[in-house]
Amino acid sequence: MLARRAHSRLELRQKLHRRGYDPVDVEAALSRLAELGYVNDAAFAQGLVRRRSAVRGPRALAGELSARGIDRAGIAEALEGVDEEAELAAAVRLAERLYAEKPAPGYKEVLDRVGSKLMRRGFSAGVVRAACRAVLAGGPSA
Repeated sequence: MLARRAHSRLELRQKLHRRGYDPVDVEAALSRLAELGYVNDAAFAQGLVRRRSAVRGPRALAGELSARGIDRAGIAEALEGVDEEAELAAAVRLAERLYAEKPAPGYKEVLDRVGSKLMRRGFSAGVVRAACRAVLAGGPSA
């Protein structure tokens, strides 16, 4: 399982339980894997944020990390690497792509159609508004 991609401790525990392994053996294996450095929730969280921050906002990333068993401190630590400029740049790139599909005539229409999609992807309201304004000011670059 670890050869394909990194997993959090909770993900591995769930997968091994589903395959029918004894819970005591699973915990022993997870402890040994952690000792050897194969299972590291902090590194897993940072890698996931690094890979997905181009298409997801901090709120969506936090939800995804939480669902994968990362605690609040680990989530906060992983999200420290996402600065506001990078978040805004990612939101603008997504907004440009979404705007290019079917350009809307005004800010309200762009905010309704494109902004709602950005909000669902976990971007904050301020970032969404700024991204929509940027797209309207420069037009789609795609």
